[in-house]
Amino acid sequence: MADFRLTYSTMFNPPEELHRGFDKAVAKLKENLGKEVGMIIDGRDVFADDKYEDRSPVNTDWVLAVVQKGNATQADTAMKAARKAFPGWSRTPWQKRVQLVRKAASLIEKRIFELGAAMALEVGKNRMESLGDVQETADLMYYSAKMMEEHDGFVKQMGKDPLVGYDSTNVSILRPYGVWVIISPFNFPFALTGGPTGAALVAGNTVVIKPATDTAWIVRLYAECLRDAGFPDGVVNFVTGPGSTLGQALVTCSDVDGVTFTGSFDVGMKLHRDFSECNYIRPLILELGGKNPTIVSRHANLEDAATGIVRSAFGLQGQKCSAGSRVLIEEPVYDELVGKLKAKTEALVIGDPTERATYLGPVINQSSYNDFKNFTEEIHQAGGNFLTGGHVKTGGIFDKGYYCEPTFVTDLPYEQRLWQYEMFLPITTIGKVGSLEEAMKIANNVNYGLTAGFYGSAREVEWFFDNIEAGVTYANRPQGATTGAWPGFQPFGGWKGSGSSGKNGGGLYYLPLYMHEQIHTLVKPAKAKKAVKKAAPKKKITPKKTATVRKKVRR
Repeated sequence: MADFRLTYSTMFNPPEELHRGFDKAVAKLKENLGKEVGMIIDGRDVFADDKYEDRSPVNTDWVLAVVQKGNATQADTAMKAARKAFPGWSRTPWQKRVQLVRKAASLIEKRIFELGAAMALEVGKNRMESLGDVQETADLMYYSAKMMEEHDGFVKQMGKDPLVGYDSTNVSILRPYGVWVIISPFNFPFALTGGPTGAALVAGNTVVIKPATDTAWIVRLYAECLRDAGFPDGVVNFVTGPGSTLGQALVTCSDVDGVTFTGSFDVGMKLHRDFSECNYIRPLILELGGKNPTIVSRHANLEDAATGIVRSAFGLQGQKCSAGSRVLIEEPVYDELVGKLKAKTEALVIGDPTERATYLGPVINQSSYNDFKNFTEEIHQAGGNFLTGGHVKTGGIFDKGYYCEPTFVTDLPYEQRLWQYEMFLPITTIGKVGSLEEAMKIANNVNYGLTAGFYGSAREVEWFFDNIEAGVTYANRPQGATTGAWPGFQPFGGWKGSGSSGKNGGGLYYLPLYMHEQIHTLVKPAKAKKAVKKAAPKKKITPKKTATVRKKVRR
């Protein structure tokens, strides 16, 4: 695969070698399921009194791992370990920190098939989405290392004060905060753990990682990559358990210096309110979902639009914060595009995500499965029509997991709440509009502003970019209308209720969020100028004077 680089844009046509490696890894992994895994605190495996079985949404008979149900005691131990390790790690030369982060990223790449297979079994992602999540993690970590290197450790000479008799120098330096807590979601358990972790570590912070309960196993495998890379004890800590107990204990004012949280709007806002009650403000990096629109002009390439919309609506079963959940189509091309969307969606394969032909696997758990049934019933009651889907899958393998049909909804009134509510499921609403201006008004009329897509002419694209209120925007992209960001290419982050920092992960301005600035001003007396005694100049004798002198001498 020397000539192939895996990204979310290139994953639709991978080399055969990638499939062979993935199939081999799945077979090997299935032979070793169900083992107990511990937390990692201060470099050691730690086990709790309470445990739980991590079961696959693909087939709930499969126990993937036995996981620790940690509590406030383990949270406190992990925070103390991180606090103890911080002075040494923060004073480690940034070049050494970069070296270790790159080493961990390299280990992730070497283990990509094993990790991708585990991802598919635990999250329900199809094989290409799973491998993409793993590779993106390595690339996010490489990118943070690159940013630190390109900015020479973020040490910058500032201007000199214009003082008479003194030499005044000023240096700006970005320094780490301290102990950073990273709370990651189930849908991108690798990338949305590894991206923030890599940035925090490069910056010189120590970290405590807390994954979603449904995806603790795969994040444990990520933590093992860091451990095997050789980070000092206590620099990286990994704990598992319920958010209501363990998670809440991690975000107390007295112990934490910074938090990165990816998850629901409601939980993120609660974190924001809780931190506002601290004795001083801590940095809080939040990514809180989206309700992402795709606008289709009457001048669009409808084949590209249909391909991109279907991929963004139903990749990972719609469980992406970047999922295309609203489609707004100009009336002259509405019927034709709706027909294409229906045909492409009905061709998608639903099933075991480790199988090569599968596009949609299961949703993550029973709760999401029940939500799908409740939302589709609400849509039916509100007068919406199901262009595709609308039901859960039953029979055979479908009775063992949480499988839902990819669902396009038409004719749902714009005032119905689901046009603005993030369902996080394979449900996308389609609306007809009379103009692009009407579509833009609907697109922007939500609390979220994460991603957005557009299909239309070159002039219309300029208008779209200038008016849309979102942090990641795409135009005329068949690879995904609203999805597919990649570090160094399309940095990922949102506006409004979708994010708190205004800076996108995997981009030019993300790493400095994990550091605060300190100015070093040093004033010294100006060095006195040494007086230089000059010898009296010799009198220059011109040729004419020389001749006169010679005459006098002869006389």
